[in-house]
Amino acid sequence: MLPSVSCPHSPLLSLRRTTTTISSSLHNPTSPQDPVLRQHNSKSTSLLLRHLSNNHESKQQQQQEQRDLIPPEDKIKLLEMSLVTKRPPQFPGSIYDASDSLLQPLQTIFKPNNTNLKQIDNNNDDLDDVDEEMIMKALDIRRKVTAEIFKNAMKRTGKFGITYSTNVTDRLPDFIDYVMIKAAALKKLPEFANSTFNVRAKRVIEDSNVVPLIRWLKHNGLSYPKIAKLICMSSGNLESIRYMAQWLKSIHVKGEFLGVALLKSGGNVFKRNVEELNEIVDYLESNGVRRDWMGYVMSRCPQLLSQSIEEVKMRVQFYLHMGMNQNDFGTMVFDYPKVLGFLSLEEMNQKVSYLKEFGLSTEEVGRLLAFKPHLMGCSIEERWKPLVKYLYYLGISRDGMRRMLTIKPIVFCVDFETTIVPKVKFFQDIGVRDDGIANMLVKFPPLLTYSLYKKIRPVVIFLITKAGVNERDIGKCISQGPELLGCSIGNKLEVNVKYFLSLGIKLQQLGEMIADFPMLLRYNIDLLRPKYRYLRRTMVRPLQDLIEFPRFFSYSLEERIIPRHKVMVENQINFKLRYMLACSDEEFSQKVADKLERRRRFELGLVNEAVTESQTDDDSPGKREEVAYSETANSIFEPQAVDPSVGRTELDRSNSNGSQSCLTQ
Repeated sequence: MLPSVSCPHSPLLSLRRTTTTISSSLHNPTSPQDPVLRQHNSKSTSLLLRHLSNNHESKQQQQQEQRDLIPPEDKIKLLEMSLVTKRPPQFPGSIYDASDSLLQPLQTIFKPNNTNLKQIDNNNDDLDDVDEEMIMKALDIRRKVTAEIFKNAMKRTGKFGITYSTNVTDRLPDFIDYVMIKAAALKKLPEFANSTFNVRAKRVIEDSNVVPLIRWLKHNGLSYPKIAKLICMSSGNLESIRYMAQWLKSIHVKGEFLGVALLKSGGNVFKRNVEELNEIVDYLESNGVRRDWMGYVMSRCPQLLSQSIEEVKMRVQFYLHMGMNQNDFGTMVFDYPKVLGFLSLEEMNQKVSYLKEFGLSTEEVGRLLAFKPHLMGCSIEERWKPLVKYLYYLGISRDGMRRMLTIKPIVFCVDFETTIVPKVKFFQDIGVRDDGIANMLVKFPPLLTYSLYKKIRPVVIFLITKAGVNERDIGKCISQGPELLGCSIGNKLEVNVKYFLSLGIKLQQLGEMIADFPMLLRYNIDLLRPKYRYLRRTMVRPLQDLIEFPRFFSYSLEERIIPRHKVMVENQINFKLRYMLACSDEEFSQKVADKLERRRRFELGLVNEAVTESQTDDDSPGKREEVAYSETANSIFEPQAVDPSVGRTELDRSNSNGSQSCLTQ
């Protein structure tokens, strides 16, 4: 089609009109469908053609000059038009907006202006920068084209959804570049010399088998972010991903942890030989790590996959040299697999040296780490030193800290600001003194691991409201028996409270008993019943004796209560429960001997002398009470020596008074 001229009265337009074929209104009668055409003579036609050919050559030369003067920005836009895969629909009669960014370069070609020409002339020195920018733009466009090809391959070959394909493609920038480079390299091969880029990119994607690999990884429980990271880490060696994943499954690594193990092991895991990995597994198995534990260990400590066999042996020997046997080492690795690959050897030595500062030997540190290997995962500066400083200001000595460390090492793994400080503040609020708090923590370190609002506070509220403990005594009760805070309210404390109340003990008396001996609520009822039955039926003691001395339930029935009661019966003497049980065997034998000596003196009529000697020997109120109680009891269990100077009526009066005193006791 010839180019149009803007002037309607130009001679070129008139000549063009003369050469245009027109249809006549007349028709050939023989063929009514064909129009009758009319043309000018040959002379005028040749003149017109010669004129038009000269004009066409001049127009082509002018257009070439205009193309050479296209600004760099328009060149980039023209490049985009030539590389994009999806263009706006074009059909006869379609209308385009003049402001369309895709049509502006075309407008610039046919309508150059002087401003652009001057700008290009002034920027001749920056042509290299413009060319580099154009190359980067071309690469970006080609990258988008490759991503679309990969996305279509996932949807058609892999039968993935649009959303899943888009999400995976957006996370594979490195692999998209790999496909783009490989597709460009195929251009050098003879069979792909005349093929388009799309064909070559599809061929690269098919040869890499990336779509079936994504399907297999998804079937094994890997999410698409992990799949994308693995593909980018492989550097194009996609078969190594399947190879390593199958090896991990052979050592019992579950599908949900395959991606974690491969991603956290490091990029060099895809370059390792399977024989080296099998050697590591066999060495760990020979040192106590069971074969069926290996998958759990590798999934929790994937750094082992990137370590050499020599480094693994050094780490294993580090723990074995501390006195661990193979069983302890195997269970330690299973409990906390990071002890082998999470830390460097320097950090491991620093932590062992710090633990020795508490007074622990190397063997004791080995036993401690075998029991709680999580200590190796704690920071010295951020975790241990602030906690030690806080415990020191609470009044806990180094020996106390060592006891806490050996009994409950998890205390040194928690954040003391959020876990320990609120509990200490709560104990101070209920009346526990600072030295009492220090004794509590040293005596019962698991207290620091209990929840303040779910465990400690409910027990304290129960003791005050349901067990009869006075608010003034609750601090004393908790400081003496912090083990109560670890008991279950429904299964232990409430059951024991109901049992003691069923014996006839009032709630207020029970509260005083608990404040005096908090461990009373921790005993099993099956152990309490035989002791109470023996006290009431065999020893014939009143309930008041039990209220005054609730520690009676803490002594063994077969080893202490029954043997000592038999000694008392055989020698016809009597003691209060406190003086009967709260002493060693030697002290009890001495008390029995003293009692027998006083009785002998009484039988010889040396009563006043015996009383005087006992008062000089025992000045404490408890001792005087014991003497008075024993002398009164002897009037019942022992035969009385009759003095001729004493009348019969006085002797009977003393016997009757002794009987009444015994009943009240």
